[in-house]
Formats: sequence, C-alpha cells, structure tokens
Amino acid sequence: MKLCLNCAQRFDTASWKCVSCGFEPETVGGYLAFAPDLAEQNDGMDAASHAQLDQLQNKNFWFKARNRLVRDLAKQFFPSANRIMEVGCGTGFVLVALRQAFPSGVITGSEIYASGLGPAQKRLSGSGEVLQMDARKIPFREEFDLICAFDVLEHITEDTDVLSQMHEALKPGGGVLLSVPQHPALWSAVDDCSFHKRRYAAQELQDKCRDAGFNIMRTTSFVSFLLPLMALARLKKKDANTLDAAAELKISGFVNSGLEAVLEVERRLISAGISFPIGGSRFVAAVKRT
Repeated sequence: MKLCLNCAQRFDTASWKCVSCGFEPETVGGYLAFAPDLAEQNDGMDAASHAQLDQLQNKNFWFKARNRLVRDLAKQFFPSANRIMEVGCGTGFVLVALRQAFPSGVITGSEIYASGLGPAQKRLSGSGEVLQMDARKIPFREEFDLICAFDVLEHITEDTDVLSQMHEALKPGGGVLLSVPQHPALWSAVDDCSFHKRRYAAQELQDKCRDAGFNIMRTTSFVSFLLPLMALARLKKKDANTLDAAAELKISGFVNSGLEAVLEVERRLISAGISFPIGGSRFVAAVKRT
C-alpha cells in the first residue's frame, strides 16, 4: 500500500499520484524521490563516499563476509518473503545478496543519496527498483514481507523513528533484518569520519526493536574472532583530521584473504545456530508483533 507523504492518504494504484490530494513525488536523475531536499546533502554521511565504496566493496573481506551472512540469515528467518526492501542500500552491494536469497522476490532498494541509485539499479540487473527516500518517512504501509538495513541506523539520529516506520511498512507477520556497529568503547576517528551517531550497546538494538513493536527471533554479534585486532586498530585512530577513512578498506590481497577466511568460519558457525556475545557488529532478526 502506498502512503502519500503530503496528506497521509493510503492508496493502492499503479501511479504514485495521490488519489486524495493529487500530490506526486518528484524525480531525481530519473528515479522517484520522496525526500529530494536530502538527495545531495545531509548529515548521514559524505555523498562522495559512494564512489569509493563502489570500488572497494567487491574485494574487501568484511563486505564479502557480511553479504554471505545476510544471505544466510534472510533465507533462514524469512524463507517465504516475496516483497523485500533494503533501506540505505547505497550502491546496491547488499542487494546482490538479497537477490541470491530471494531469486523470484520483488526487491526494492532505497537510498537517501541520489548518487547511489544508478549503481544500485545496475546491480539489480533490471529485476527490481530503486528509489530515493528518507528512512524516517517511508512512503509505504503494510507493503513488505521483509525490510533490511545494514549498517544504516547508526547514521540516523532518530533511529527509533526509523524502526517505527519499518514496522508500519511491513505486512502482518513481516520482519526486519538489521546490522549495526556495536560497543561504544570502540568509538574512534573512523566513526567520526563515517558520520556515525552512535555505536550500539550490547542490548540497545534489541530493546529499541521491542519498543517499536517487534519480537526478536535471533541476535548475534559478528566480527567476534577479529575483535582484538579491530580494537587495536581503532585505538590507533583517534584523530579524524588525519585519517583516511578509505584506508581501512584498502588491505593487501594476502591479508585480506586471511581475514576473509576467519570471518567465513564465523559466518558458518552463526548460520549453524551459534551466537556470539561480543563482536564489532550486531545482527538482529525480528518479526512484527501482531
């Protein structure tokens, strides 16, 4: 069901023109834009980082391992999902994993920055749609079986509003699959340069999900085996003015392969049902409470 962001009317038509007030969203770069004033600049991240990430994600161990875990958890906890949205899809790297998990699903990628939409659409290979959207104002109600957000909520001050919006946009019985950076003690210049608003405490995301109307199905840390190395690296990165944010992703082939192998073991254990109490990231799968 579509939701008019101008008058809050719900409607179910092929067109995005509101049946009540006649409001129609703009387009930016040929894509539907529901928050055009934020499409080029906002306080969530640096728009220029999309180009860097698009080049680095395909090779970096963390992005690759996270994609495999996303695919596993999505298939395990939401096997019958047909309509799927990723909030904050960036340039669409995780959309590939979601397409692998749901080959016949209808996938929508949403991103606040218009610069990510073109690459994201290419990664969907014409088998889905992308749109520009502010996650705090989702223009859907009871539309999706699964809504995902991977390392997105930490960029948004009003993360609880986003969770409530996700709840409203899900069909009865639908759910969310989320990941966030955790452990506030790990805060460093990397978080400053990444425009993070927070790193989550161990129970924080689960508690916020429950408050938004979700029941937790699974929660686990990720990047647990590598946490000591991560903590050591972050302790050395205290000055945001001298930090190259992309340097952390530029790792030599041998080291990158070794780190990926470690996370692959971890990913297999998580997929087998083992949960880790601590780690650089926190994953949560939760279902809409009815």
